[in-house]
Amino acid sequence: MKKLLVILLCSLSSTIFAQDDLMKMLDEESKNQVEYATATFKGTRLINGQTIETVNKNHLNFWISHRFGAINSGFIDNFFGLDEARIRLGLEYGITDQLTIGAGRSSQEKMYDFYAKYKLLRQSNFMPVTLTLYGSNAISTMATDSPLESGTKMTYYNNTERMTYTGQIILARKFSENLSLQLMPTLLHFNKAETTDTPNNMVALGVGGRVKLSKRFSLSGEYYYADFNRPSTSNYHNSLALGFDIETGGHVFQFHLTNSRGMIERQFIAQTTKQWSDGGIFYGFNISRSFSFDKRAKGMNK
Repeated sequence: MKKLLVILLCSLSSTIFAQDDLMKMLDEESKNQVEYATATFKGTRLINGQTIETVNKNHLNFWISHRFGAINSGFIDNFFGLDEARIRLGLEYGITDQLTIGAGRSSQEKMYDFYAKYKLLRQSNFMPVTLTLYGSNAISTMATDSPLESGTKMTYYNNTERMTYTGQIILARKFSENLSLQLMPTLLHFNKAETTDTPNNMVALGVGGRVKLSKRFSLSGEYYYADFNRPSTSNYHNSLALGFDIETGGHVFQFHLTNSRGMIERQFIAQTTKQWSDGGIFYGFNISRSFSFDKRAKGMNK
C-alpha cells in the first residue's frame, strides 16, 4: 500500500508539473499572437476629412454629404441657411482590405475629386498606432472667371491650372473602447494659386477624434491649422467641425456644425471663409451606405 501511495503521489506531481508547463507554453504562444485594434472610427470620414479606416475588399461605400447655408445669413432672406445647399456625392471601393479608391462630385466649384487610401500600419499589441496614407486630385469644372467663395474670380487658360493635389499622413490611436484620436499632417498643391501672394504649396496640420457615448452614438470633432505659410492678407480661416454620429446597421449618419462650406481638402482646409465667432456656421450631414460584393464577408474593415 505504501509503495502504491508513493507511485500515485509521484504520478500526480508529474501531471501537475506537466499541466503547469503546458499552461506556460500556451501563455507564451498567446503573447506572440497579433491582436489588432478594431473600429477605431465608424466611417472612412471623420466629418469633412478622412479617417484611417479603409473599405473592406469588394465592398462599396456610397456617400451623400450636404451643407446648408450659414446660420448668420438671416431669417427673412435665407431662413438661417435652409434656403441654400451644397452637396457632394461620392463612391469608394475596397481593392483590398488595405487599399481603397474613391471619387466624388461637389456642387461647390463643380469639383470632381479622385483619391486613394492605403493602410500601411495597423494598431495592435505590437504596434501602438495605425498609419494610413492618403492622396487625392481635384479639378474644378466651373466656368472661367467664376468667383470662389472668397469672391476672387479665377481665370483658367487650361485644365492643368484647374487642378489641386493633396497628400496626407493619417496617424491614429484607439486609446480605449470610448476614445480614438488622430493627427493629419497635410500638404496641398495648387497648380494655379488664387492670388499672386498666395503660395502654390500649403502645409496644414489636422487633429481629430471620436468619443463613443453608446453602442450606436458618438461625438466627433476635427480642426485644421493652415496658417503656417498663409499670407497675412488672406481672408481665409482655419476649419473647425463638431459632429454627432449615429450608426444603424449598414448606414452611418453624421450631423455636424462647421465653419467650412466645402467638402474636399482644397475647400475646407485652404478656403474656409467663415468663423465660428461671428456665427459663420454651416450645419449639415453625411450619410454613408455600405454594399457588399463579397458573400463571404460583411461590413467595413475596422
